Amino acid sequence: MSKKRVVITGLGAMSPIGKTIDEIWRNVQNGVSGVGPITRFDTTDFHTKIAAEVKDFNASDYMDRKEARKMDIFSQFAAAASLTALQDADLDTSGIEPERLAVILGVGVGGFETTEHSYKALFDKGPQRVPPLTIPKLISNEGPANVAILTNAQGPVYAITTACASGADAMTTAARWIRDGYGQVAISGGVEAVITQMGVAGFNVLQALSTKYNDQPEKASRPFDADRDGFVIGEGAGILILEEMEHALARGAKIYAELVGASSTCDAYHRTSPHPEGTGAKKAMKLALDEAGMKPEDIDYINAHGTSTRVNDPVETKVIKDVFGDHAYKLAVSSTKSMHGHMVGAGGGMEAIVSSLAIRDQYIPATINLENPDPECDLDYVPNKGRSGTVNAVMSNSLGFGGHNAILILKKFEQ
Repeated sequence: MSKKRVVITGLGAMSPIGKTIDEIWRNVQNGVSGVGPITRFDTTDFHTKIAAEVKDFNASDYMDRKEARKMDIFSQFAAAASLTALQDADLDTSGIEPERLAVILGVGVGGFETTEHSYKALFDKGPQRVPPLTIPKLISNEGPANVAILTNAQGPVYAITTACASGADAMTTAARWIRDGYGQVAISGGVEAVITQMGVAGFNVLQALSTKYNDQPEKASRPFDADRDGFVIGEGAGILILEEMEHALARGAKIYAELVGASSTCDAYHRTSPHPEGTGAKKAMKLALDEAGMKPEDIDYINAHGTSTRVNDPVETKVIKDVFGDHAYKLAVSSTKSMHGHMVGAGGGMEAIVSSLAIRDQYIPATINLENPDPECDLDYVPNKGRSGTVNAVMSNSLGFGGHNAILILKKFEQ
């Protein structure tokens, strides 16, 4: 069976910096931060009081209100972004054989909000008062399942859970399904909604979140900066329509980019920290380049994992230098988490969207808040202001708790 080519024909996101692609891209180009005070709960007793929330989200703007009420907010984000992406792709799923349409999404946690509310009901009021939709709302597969119900997708429909690598791993899985000839279209990317009391408290006790910029939230996410003190938790969904090339061309679809390489590895080293030598990430980058049939010098821009943590940023920098050699100092590297925060399971999808737009417009996004570079981080991180430049090939990195490494390579489409 000959390998098929996979292209990106639609983009949709619910993000801290916007809910339409035009708004998101405008804010990326203008270096706008989506970080602000947490509004979801009282943060009086929390060390971290800021997050990158999706603003003014109303699920009924995208779907039937009664159906939306049966979903946790992570499923609502997934459904809204997926429908938006299909609209952007000008794709009516009723014209696709249902078994040739897949929904494969990265979900790091699932229904944290539902879990918390139901636990509270259990302990405050007793087991008979747990809401009846607790399980269908909280389990991670319900994100893609709800999208499948809305789109009649009857091919593979499931969630990939690899922490912060979830969204990129989902896209890798979806692309291979199409590439091997099993399907025509996959709704893929990632979704997450962990800005809850448990989510913030849990990351706080790990000392993973920023705590010293509560009074200046827009300054808190500062990848590769010497004054960084942790990541800023985000939320939302980043969804892409992956399509078999001939199917896309036959219907006259616009094509943002081609997904030419991907890989997944595991450090098998530590529950939360990357291997200090970045062995798994190095292998993943090399495997993705091999699958794409590309050399390191063919990459113009890297959308880095760039979490703004003490541990991640120097290790990722070292890995890039080890894999790319002298070319590491010639290519552009930036972390758009500086603007939209760390969207956890949604991060890989959101950053693939940004990478697709970078290729479309030949524009390199900035790393904002890079005011005092860490001496260990000495590459071109496009500090504070984005710029026009050649962007024909992008590597997007997603590195997750548990040692998960997921790498995507997107390329300017040429027939």
